[in-house]
Amino acid sequence: MQSVARALSVMRSFTADRRSQTLTEVARATGLDRATARRLLLTLADLGYVAHDGRVFELTPRTLELGYAYLSSMSLPELAQPHLETLARELNETAALAVLDGEEIVYVALVQSARLMAVKIGIGTRFDAYTTSMGRVLLAGLSDEALDERFARLRLKRRTDRTVGSPRALRQEIDKVREQGWSLVDSELEEGLRGAAAPVRDRSGRVVAAANVSVHTGRTTPELVERDYVPMILRTVRLIEADLVGSVAR
Repeated sequence: MQSVARALSVMRSFTADRRSQTLTEVARATGLDRATARRLLLTLADLGYVAHDGRVFELTPRTLELGYAYLSSMSLPELAQPHLETLARELNETAALAVLDGEEIVYVALVQSARLMAVKIGIGTRFDAYTTSMGRVLLAGLSDEALDERFARLRLKRRTDRTVGSPRALRQEIDKVREQGWSLVDSELEEGLRGAAAPVRDRSGRVVAAANVSVHTGRTTPELVERDYVPMILRTVRLIEADLVGSVAR
């Protein structure tokens, strides 16, 4: 079990900012000693998940099989996609669906707009949940006990000058999301990027995903997003939920 956990930590050390890494960088990112990191990298290379030139290592497209196996086993992204396409077309903005994985969100459906250039995102992209509108919606959907567990492990990092700076402030934002039923995050993940999101619930009322729209701050204001965008996101969520309940019934 420990070897599996270490191998996964090696794979997860590769990010959008660290697509290629040396052995030393992988060891530093994972906390493993160089010998262990090298053995795991070479094993992953033998399995086809890692490529290297003797010095620099990077993930191969084969790693997508792991994510696609998960995505293909769930109906939610497929059900949400046409509704996200409608939302993105009507607003001419990027629309997405994400789920919570630990302290991160993972994009599982996406309709990208050419107008949004601030952040490169795709299926499988991960961000710290606390910095995003979808993440706060998903955190707000947790029980108090589960949320306390997340906060016990939380390490806040400032992505911008606007990123929430303390657990207390974050908890207040999550309480606000719980009360109003949606989230608006302004330039906390990336300067100039504003996002609004709402929860997607299953038949039992449990929050299973979040849908959002991302816009550039130069094209709108928080007030306009709340007035014009949030109602459309909420409508989209209701349509996704109706299809989700229908698919379960079938």
